[in-house]
Formats: sequence, structure tokens, C-alpha cells
Amino acid sequence: MSRTALVENLAAMLRDAGFLVSDRCALRPKSFDLAARRGEDLLLVKILGNVDGLDGATGAELRRLGTYLDATPLVIGLRTRDEELKPEVVYFRHGVPVFHPDTAYDLFVETVPPLIYAAPGGLYVNIDGDLLADEREARDWSLGRLANELGVSRRTVSKYEDGMNASVEVAVQLEELFDRPFSAPVSVLEGAEDVRDADPTPDDPEADPDDEHVVAVLSRAGFTVHPTVRSPFDSVTEDDEAEHLLTGHSAFDRAAKKRAELLSSLGEVTRTRAVYFAEDRPKRRAVGGTAIVACEELRETKGPEEVRRLVRERADEATEAADRA
Repeated sequence: MSRTALVENLAAMLRDAGFLVSDRCALRPKSFDLAARRGEDLLLVKILGNVDGLDGATGAELRRLGTYLDATPLVIGLRTRDEELKPEVVYFRHGVPVFHPDTAYDLFVETVPPLIYAAPGGLYVNIDGDLLADEREARDWSLGRLANELGVSRRTVSKYEDGMNASVEVAVQLEELFDRPFSAPVSVLEGAEDVRDADPTPDDPEADPDDEHVVAVLSRAGFTVHPTVRSPFDSVTEDDEAEHLLTGHSAFDRAAKKRAELLSSLGEVTRTRAVYFAEDRPKRRAVGGTAIVACEELRETKGPEEVRRLVRERADEATEAADRA
């Protein structure tokens, strides 16, 4: 299956599952291909045939965007260089959850979360330690008795009951011994934080030198600007009311218009405002739901409050116009 077909199929699957799905991010650079929202769950989805194609810099950007936008970054793919991805298993690349399209279907359409995750050494599951302790005590088994049945140490059984995860083989043994499962789902929509081993969210990158004057004006006006390097927008910007903007910046040519159209779609899905800062002075004030603000207008503002008012009012104007369309 081609990557384009894979993206189209997954977008259709997410729509069937009740997600609002953005336009495809076909512009480079791109850290993700689709944004999708269902209720309060926001996904930023990177789609790859070979998931080893996700490099560290893109993984770091996905994790930053997840933090800025309160979203779950994830990768859906078919294989690694060495093997096909197994359905019902969550893998990780650079701290980002990764899984097969069949797993995505089970999770988002059938609402059946995966139980197994891959980590160094093999495949593992979350064990409900309290339930295991209750079942062991109900049978009046000691830690040593259960350890003998499993072929592990008494200390290992104690760790299972304290919340340590177990191999798939041990999970199967426990299910056979007690005639019930002890596995807990992997919480993918929370970033699988219960099982992944990841560093803290990476620091923001430096702004592109061409964007520094826009970043400086916004920062002086009280906005917190998070530059991006591999996304279809140049920054995620927060104001003092915790509202978010997706921003772009360049001369307003044909390529910029396409970016503004994409920002409009992404803004709708992520529930953010979209603003494009144009180096020239285009006649139009909006493209879809993306506000157009000329950099000359920024330079003409008198003080931080006027900058904030210009950006907010233009963004509101664009959003209202898009809603009426």
C-alpha cells in the first residue's frame, strides 16, 4: 500500500469513528499528517510505512506539540526495517506511541484499547496488582506458592502486586492459574505514560532568523511564543488568557495562501485561532478561518495592548467569517 493510500484510509477510518479530521498536511516540513478530534481527545497523527523513518527531531517536535495543544501525538505504521508491526501491540519511537492500523481500528472504532506494549527485552502488559493480591489471598496462597507456580522469585511476585508490569508469558500463566485476566489497557490517549520510558518534554527550538522580528513583537506584547521547526505553522503562541494561536509568517504568495488554508483547517480541529503574518500587505484580511495580519500593521501598533487587540480582533473576524461561509 502506498503512503498516500494509507493516509487516506486512516483519515476515513477516523471520520467513521466520529473524529473531526483536518486536511492532510501535505506541505513540507511536516511533523504530522493529520490532526483529529473527538470530544476532548485531540490526536496529532504521523503516518509512515516504515516507522523507523521517525527521527529524533520529529519525535521531539511531536511531543512538544502534544504539550502545547493538549494533544496525543502518535505514529501509525506498518513495519520496522526488520519486521511487521504486530496488531494489538503499542511500540514507541522517541517517546511517541506507535502502532499498526489494525490497532488504530480496534482502539478508535471498536473502542478496544491495546493490552500489550513493546519494550527492550520483549512484549509486556500492565498487571492490576491489587486484583492479583486479592485473588492470591482469596485462595490462601502465599507469595512463595504463587512464585513457584510462575517459576519466578517471591520478590518478583511482590513487585507484580506493587504495580510492576509483566511479560506476556507471565500474564498468560496468571490468566490460566486464576481463570481470569489481570491485564490493564495501555492508555494510548494519555500518551501511554503509564508504560513509556520518555524524557521530559524537549525544550523549544530557536526561532527561525526570518521570524525573529515577529516573535519579538509578540513576546513584548505578552504572548508566549513556542517556535516550531517541522510543522506547517511557525509557532504555537499562547496569550495571557491561555488561548492559543497557530501562526505562519512569510511573504504572502501562492505557497503562503496554501499554508493559510491548512492553518484554517488545523485551527478548527485543534480549537485554536490561526494567524498569518504577511511581509507584504495583501488585500485580503482572511483565508478561511486564518486571519491575515501585515507585518507593517504590527510595526505601526503603539504598545503591547494594541498588538494584542489587533491580533485578537483580526482572528475573531476571520473565525466569524469562516463560520458564516
